[in-house]
Amino acid sequence: MNTFFNYKNQILHCEDVNIPKLAHEFGTPLYVYSHGALKNQFQLFDTAFKEHDHLICFSMKANSNGSILKTFVNLGGGIDVVTGGELFRALKAGCAPKRIVFSGVGKSREEMKQALNAGILQFNVESIAEMNTLNEVAKSLDKKAPVALRVNPDVDPQTHAYISTGLKESKFGISHEKTAALYEQMVKMSHLEIVGIACHIGSQLTTVEPFVEALRKILSLVEVITKKGIKLKYLDLGGGLGITYHNEKPPHPQQYAQALLGELKHCDLKLIFEPGRFLVGNTAILVSQVLYNKERDSKSFVIVDAASNDLMRPALYDAYHGIVPVKTNEGRKEIKADVVGPICETGDFLAKDRVIPIFESGELMAFNSAGAYGFSMSSTYNSRPKAAEVLVSGNQYALIREREKMEDLIRGEKIPDFV
Repeated sequence: MNTFFNYKNQILHCEDVNIPKLAHEFGTPLYVYSHGALKNQFQLFDTAFKEHDHLICFSMKANSNGSILKTFVNLGGGIDVVTGGELFRALKAGCAPKRIVFSGVGKSREEMKQALNAGILQFNVESIAEMNTLNEVAKSLDKKAPVALRVNPDVDPQTHAYISTGLKESKFGISHEKTAALYEQMVKMSHLEIVGIACHIGSQLTTVEPFVEALRKILSLVEVITKKGIKLKYLDLGGGLGITYHNEKPPHPQQYAQALLGELKHCDLKLIFEPGRFLVGNTAILVSQVLYNKERDSKSFVIVDAASNDLMRPALYDAYHGIVPVKTNEGRKEIKADVVGPICETGDFLAKDRVIPIFESGELMAFNSAGAYGFSMSSTYNSRPKAAEVLVSGNQYALIREREKMEDLIRGEKIPDFV
């Protein structure tokens, strides 16, 4: 919980709006975002790096809702995209193309064309094959593609294996040892314009040391590349700064900035950052209604109307999301239970062996820290319509994504005559 989500008269509020009101109006499961929290997180990061020219490109994969994107764009931010669909969303949200960075290991030719025609700031290229393809595509359009090579610095980010991206065994980036030679090769490519260098070592990092280690390796490369007469404009340091889900103690942005800026005293390149989770993770809750309590062989289950299709992180990463009652009261007893959804999978759980308050059927339950990789990873598995999303600002609120209807589940499907 934070100052934007708190109890007033024992009722959970998002800013000045009580959660039961939103659940009654829009139903459950329901994502509720705080506009104030979104702005606060962006400004914390932005202020921390005020001493150095920089651009914050929100990593859209964390949350792609247009209202979230627009909030950051209005604050002067850019957007980091990894697909043509994300690029489409970024432009629709009003992001200037020159504030868009295109990352990802598998850009298609069509996506390259889309980005080149839009006039984006930078492609973060991740392989020799991609570099050659991008040059071909740019040539076919008679354009020059602005590129940075994404370096894999082989740094252990000390985070979950699935979200570690800077180790040699990961699919991301170009070998640190081969980077300088590839920059020399790119100079000879007529339709590539070298503009920067990039790296990203992972997500949900809770110490600054891996960031500093990676930066030192990148700066050594910058020195080598510069001595070869290749001019760079941008140093893209990716994202990865963690948040508190349970008992983690990630560095404050100011601490993170001080550690990096201490290494950048003689670097005049414009910094690009791609934070995702830090900007949105703790700005939202997922509200769910308790359906049933079930006891079996001394094992307790609380069955709710949210499921792993709504919030995949616990099933995918065994991730922790705090659980709180929407209406609290003193003296509420506790129970050790699994919190599970209606999906027909044993892996459909939102918490396992968790000590939580006892909930009665019909009560509302809130899952904290649901703003990052919540809705954006959701699906319609078991033909469950996706949840609605609401944005709150002070005492105002608005539906920013309608709950899917049953008809939406079959939209685009066609049954051929021979069936």
